[in-house]
Amino acid sequence: MTTTPRLLPYGDRALLLELPDTATVVACIDALTDDPALRDLVDDLVPGARTVLVRARPGVDLGVLRQRVVPDLPVLRSPNPGPVGQVRREGEHPVIEIPVEYGGPDLAEVARLTGLGEEGVVAAHTEATWRVAFGGFAPGFAYLIGGDPRLAVPRRDSPRTRVPAGAVGLAGEFSGVYPRESPGGWQLIGRTDVSMWDLDRDPPALLAAGVAVRFVPV
Repeated sequence: MTTTPRLLPYGDRALLLELPDTATVVACIDALTDDPALRDLVDDLVPGARTVLVRARPGVDLGVLRQRVVPDLPVLRSPNPGPVGQVRREGEHPVIEIPVEYGGPDLAEVARLTGLGEEGVVAAHTEATWRVAFGGFAPGFAYLIGGDPRLAVPRRDSPRTRVPAGAVGLAGEFSGVYPRESPGGWQLIGRTDVSMWDLDRDPPALLAAGVAVRFVPV
């Protein structure tokens, strides 16, 4: 079964690709970034959970962009976009290591839900190379995919009113780090002192779409 995206106009300078899942989103971002023929047409790419916003460069006709985007994406004709957690070529994506102190308030519950035990959860979380699929929820919050599928756990039944900055959590297929104190319903398994969002840093967000991430136990 192949992937047939919907390609919709989005204002007068962009197209919106609607895709079946986040893995295909990451594969499309990779393909669009890699294609030298599209670099003169595309100004920016904004990924979402199941969408990619393709913004045209000034002066580029959307009709031309529409004709080029889908034919130039062989991943859309593939039944399997491949393992998104892997760095595709050596040096192509920076790998950011995030030290984590495991022992979060939901670690025992995640161990029960997965059947891995607490040490098994930590091992599964740290042995994978995750990829930033997209950002959202709060400035600096990155949705990471490509981890061990055994770590796919539901959100908490009762969200917390306060989750501290640096909390590392799991929800569904995603892992993420809270950039600031906020309400949240993810299963918290650890914490880090690494700042996800810093206005004195350029760019402020530590994790951009496509970046590879490894969690390191401390």
